Amino acid sequence: MDKTNKIGTLFLSFLKIGAFTFGGGYAMIPLIQKEAVEEKKWITDEDILEIIAIAESTPGPIAINAATFVGWRVCGFWGALSATLGVILPSFFIILAISFVLREFQDKKVVQYAFSGIRAGVLALMVKALWSMYKQCQKHAIAYIVMGMAFVLTAFFKISVLVVIIGCGLFGLLASEVCERPTIKSQVDN
Repeated sequence: MDKTNKIGTLFLSFLKIGAFTFGGGYAMIPLIQKEAVEEKKWITDEDILEIIAIAESTPGPIAINAATFVGWRVCGFWGALSATLGVILPSFFIILAISFVLREFQDKKVVQYAFSGIRAGVLALMVKALWSMYKQCQKHAIAYIVMGMAFVLTAFFKISVLVVIIGCGLFGLLASEVCERPTIKSQVDN
């Protein structure tokens, strides 16, 4: 497949993801994984974890950052641009259309029930993304401690997510330094 076709395929793939996902970036992660890893084989499962880490650590919505990352990996600048436009355009047009009619229908019970159902579906997609990420993460005491502390700090103490992410990154660096240092006993044995 030549570069122009890849760029078009990126645009259409992310247009589809953007059009059929409600609930934002976390709800899009399973769809991005299915499309980019399983079907198109543009990236790997490990790349998905990198995407989430990078997208969470950089400004902007996770879906846009993820689309940009995948597009860049596949076709550089033009791939990043086409994937980003593909994921943005459906939301833009949907919000534009909804804004014109929502005032007329926002008090109707059927609309309120529909949005309740959408929220429940989005929660299920987020739990699926969480489970998928959990299965791929390294499982050891330090990872569980970092995960628990990050949850407590953001959920109960209302610490900024950005501060928690930076702190987790620094903690991970420190922990890897401590774990990789040779012990005194191993130095004596050598």
